[in-house]
Amino acid sequence: MRLNWAVCAKTFDLNTNEPQVWDVSGSNRESIDINGDIEFDNVNFAYPARSDVPVLHDLNLVAHAGEITALVGANGCEKSTCVSLLLRFYNLSSGNIKINGQSICEYNLKQLRENIGIVNQEPKYETLVGERGVQLSGGEKQRIALARALIKQPSILLLDEATSALDHINEKVVQEALDRSCKGHTTIVITHRLTTIKNAHSIYVLDKGKVIEQGTHQTLLAKAGSRYQRMLQVQKMEQAGDDVDNTMSQNEIEEEDKKQMSEHYRLLKCSQSKYEKEVSPLKNERSAFLRLMAMNRQEWIIVLIGCIACVVAGASTLAFAILLAEVTMALGNCTYAAQMRQVLIFGFAIILLGIVTMAIRVLQFTTFAVAGSNLSHRIRAKAFAYFLRQEVAYFDRHENSSSSIFTHLSSNALAIQQITGIRLGLLCETFVMILLALILGASFNWQIMLILLAFLGVAFVALFIFVEVKSRLGKRCSVLTDRANLLSSEVIDNMRTVKQLAIETMFLQQYSELIWKSFKLVQNYSIILALAYTTIWTSASFTIAIIYWRVVILVEDGQFKSEEMIIQNIAYPKENAPIEDIIEAATKANIHQFIEQLPQGYETQVGMKGSQLSGGEKQCIAIARALFRRPKVLLFDEAASALDAHSEETVQKVLEQARKEDSNQTSLTIAHCPSIICSCDLICVLDRGHLVESGTHIELMQQHGAYYAMVTQNET
Repeated sequence: MRLNWAVCAKTFDLNTNEPQVWDVSGSNRESIDINGDIEFDNVNFAYPARSDVPVLHDLNLVAHAGEITALVGANGCEKSTCVSLLLRFYNLSSGNIKINGQSICEYNLKQLRENIGIVNQEPKYETLVGERGVQLSGGEKQRIALARALIKQPSILLLDEATSALDHINEKVVQEALDRSCKGHTTIVITHRLTTIKNAHSIYVLDKGKVIEQGTHQTLLAKAGSRYQRMLQVQKMEQAGDDVDNTMSQNEIEEEDKKQMSEHYRLLKCSQSKYEKEVSPLKNERSAFLRLMAMNRQEWIIVLIGCIACVVAGASTLAFAILLAEVTMALGNCTYAAQMRQVLIFGFAIILLGIVTMAIRVLQFTTFAVAGSNLSHRIRAKAFAYFLRQEVAYFDRHENSSSSIFTHLSSNALAIQQITGIRLGLLCETFVMILLALILGASFNWQIMLILLAFLGVAFVALFIFVEVKSRLGKRCSVLTDRANLLSSEVIDNMRTVKQLAIETMFLQQYSELIWKSFKLVQNYSIILALAYTTIWTSASFTIAIIYWRVVILVEDGQFKSEEMIIQNIAYPKENAPIEDIIEAATKANIHQFIEQLPQGYETQVGMKGSQLSGGEKQCIAIARALFRRPKVLLFDEAASALDAHSEETVQKVLEQARKEDSNQTSLTIAHCPSIICSCDLICVLDRGHLVESGTHIELMQQHGAYYAMVTQNET
C-alpha cells in the first residue's frame, strides 16, 4: 500500500510540475516568417543542474540573414549550448537572443522550432533503417538527417558538428550537400573541422563561453599567432598522416551505399527466415508447462515437499467443514452438559487443526516460492544467453528492439515465477480439495454429489472461457503495449530531436491512439469476461439453493398449488413424471384409495386452492407431494392445526407412516397438538424462544413439567 501511495505521489508531482520554458505567445498565433539577423546580446547562461557554474559570459555575436556563420573552438567552449538556447531548450540567465530584432521569447515556440532546421552530430530516428539507424553508415545517416531538416523548408539552418563522425570520403559527400543546402538560408555552423567553413561569411572563435576572435577565413588566417591559425595548422598536420584514398567519385560512393543497404536487408531477411524456422517446431514440442517443470527439476525435492503440503492443506479445509458440522449437530443436544462437552471437544480439534494448517501453509508457500525464484533466475540467465547468441540482424527487427528485450528479461521472468511459484501451490491445493470433496460427497450421498458435479462442470466451463478470453486479450493488448512502450522509449531517448522538430503533439497523438485501442479492446472483451466471472462465483450459490430445494421439503398448513389436477399437484414442480412414482407417493400418504374412487381419478380438478377437497385430503396430497421427491429432510409446520378430529387422526397416521418409510429421513414437526408428536424420537418444548424441556413423550410426561401441563390441558 505504501508503494502504491508513493507511485501516486510521483505521478501527481509529474502532472503538477510546471515547465520552465513557457510559450507565452499562445498556440493560436498566425504563421510567422522568421527571416532576419540572429543576435546574441550579452547572453549569460548556467545549466539548471549547475546553476552556480556559468557557461556563457556576456556572449555577443550576430548571424546575418542569408549568410553562413561558423562557431569554432575547443571542446567545452559551449558552442552547442548556443544552439540549445536558440531553440529555447533553456531560459537565459540574463541577456537576450533576437531574430530580426524581436526576442525569441515573443515568438510562438512551436512555430519558432518549425522554422529552424537542425542537423546534429548524433542524429537519432525511429525509421525502417533499424533502431537508431544501426543499418546505415555514418554518411547515410547524416544525409537523411539533412533531408529531414530541409523538408520543412526552414528559414534558419543549424549544423551542429554535422561531419564530425564521418570519414573523409563521406565527409566530402556530406559537405557538398551542405554547401548546396545553405544557399538562401540563415546558417549557423558548429564544427571542429575548419576546412569545412572556408566559405563562411563570418567565423566566431569561442573559448570558455566568450568570443575571442571574429572574422572570415582569410582575415583570421592573416592574424599572426591567432587561435584560429593554430587550430588550422594542427588539423593540417593530422590530415597529412592520413593515407585514406579520397579519390572516389560521388557516383562510386552512392553505388557503395546501395550495396551496403542491400546487404543489410538481405541479412535481415535471412535472419527472419531462420527465426521462423526455429520458432515453428517449438509449437509441436512438449507443452510450456512441462518444459518449465523440466527446468525446475533441480528443486524436485522442494517441489515434492510442497505438493505433500498442498495435499494436507486441501484436506484440512474439508476437515474444518466436517468439524464445523459436528459442532452444529452438537448444539442440537438438549442437555447443556452434553452440548458443552461436545463443543469443547470439537472446539479444541478446530484449534489444533488451525495450528497444523498454519504450519503447513508456511511450508507450502516457502517451498514453492523458493522453487519459483530459482526458476525465474534460471530463465533470465538462459534468456540473456539466448540474446547474446543472436546475430546482429536479429536486433534490427522491429519486435526485437531494446525496450522489447528489456521487457522479456524483466516482466516475462516474473510472470513465469507467478505461474510456477506460490500460485502453482494454490492450484495444487484447490485440485486436491475438489478431489477429496467429491470422494467425501460420494460416500455420503452420491445423488447430491451429482448435483454438485453439474454445477462444478458449469463453473469449469466458465473458468475455461474466462482464461481463454483473458489469454487472447492479454496477447492482443501486449502487442499494443509493446508498441506504446517502444514509442515512448524512442521519444524519451530522442527528446531533444523531438523538441527540435516540434512534433510533440504528433507523438502524443500516436501514443494516445495506442492506449485508446488497448482500452477499447479491453472494453469489448469485458462483457464476456464479466459473464464468465459471474458464472464462476454464482455457481456455488445456485448449487446450495438447488441442494436445499432438492433435499428439504416444507409441508405447511393449507398449502396447495393452483387449480390443477391432483396428479400435477403431487408431481409439482416436475412435469411428465412417471405415474408409478406418483401412485407410490400417494399410497405412502394414505390418499391413493380416495383418489381412485373419484370419477376422474388422478386427473380430477382440485379447484381454486383445493376447494373441491376437504382439509384432511388436501394435507394428505401435500404430504404425498413432499414424499414424491424423496427428500432427506421433511418439515411439517402445523400440518393438522386446522382439521377436525377425524381428519387430524388421518393425517397423524400418515405422518407416522412417512417417518417409518425411510429410516435415514429426518422429520421436523411443528405442532400444538401433543397427539401429533407423541411418537417422535425427540420432543423439544419452547417457551419465548428458549428450550425448557426435551426428551421422548414418556420422559417428558414423567417430569410433570411444561409438556405434561400441555398434554393434560389438551385432554381436558
